[in-house]
Amino acid sequence: MKVRIITDSAADLPTPFRPEVTVLPMAITFGEEQYLDGVDLTHRQFYEKLIEGDVLPATNAGESVVAILLSSKLSGTCQSARIAAEEFPGHVFVVDSENATIGEQILVERALELLDQGLEAAAIAARLEEEKKDIRLVALLDTLEYLKRGGRISPSVALVGGLLSIKPVVAVENGEVVVLGKARGSKNGNNLLVQEIEKTNGVDFARPYRLAYAGLDDGLLQKYIADSASLWAGQAETLPVGTVGGTIGTHVGPGAVAVAFFRRSGSPGGTP
Repeated sequence: MKVRIITDSAADLPTPFRPEVTVLPMAITFGEEQYLDGVDLTHRQFYEKLIEGDVLPATNAGESVVAILLSSKLSGTCQSARIAAEEFPGHVFVVDSENATIGEQILVERALELLDQGLEAAAIAARLEEEKKDIRLVALLDTLEYLKRGGRISPSVALVGGLLSIKPVVAVENGEVVVLGKARGSKNGNNLLVQEIEKTNGVDFARPYRLAYAGLDDGLLQKYIADSASLWAGQAETLPVGTVGGTIGTHVGPGAVAVAFFRRSGSPGGTP
């Protein structure tokens, strides 16, 4: 049976992407105006599309669906998808990525690798449930301003942090954004980001990995790549680079640098 992979726009997939993948837009609100990654669509219309639209009913054409979605602790999309999937037992399998942006993206890429290996939808979903535990997403933020606006830190902390040029390193753990540490200046921030990656015992280059940046240019990302050359030397001729879209970019602001990868087998916190 043909398998279709569904994800949401929070995965920040590059376009064009593979035809087996359908991307559903997520809502972004500015004041009273609401957008879906460039498409004017309300939350209600989004859920109607998810439940009643052309995506899930595609199983009528002989397709099974694996839906890989933004962490349920960051959005209600996953729960809505599970409700919709109840109408298609044995055909629609919902996977809570417990991640966001490129962390979610590499899980989609892993699903496609498993699809290419000939696995059916149920088997793909089961493997993803196990392997998602190996994903690590860490990011260095260039500013505290957007954490302040989102209510994650107080205005006084943001003010002092800005004056001292504090760069926080954050990660997604158990589906939630957490602050791992703070560094003074970009150079120290890059070093802290490298250290956090090294703590996981390194990158499994046999599975998908990706770097990304938020903002209008990749200058800070290129500086990070240069500072962290030891992580990639001899492992990859080129590094896959993408951008952080509006769903997550709203919270981290411009200048953020992110790395997502699967831990090596046997890594701390990973599968043995």
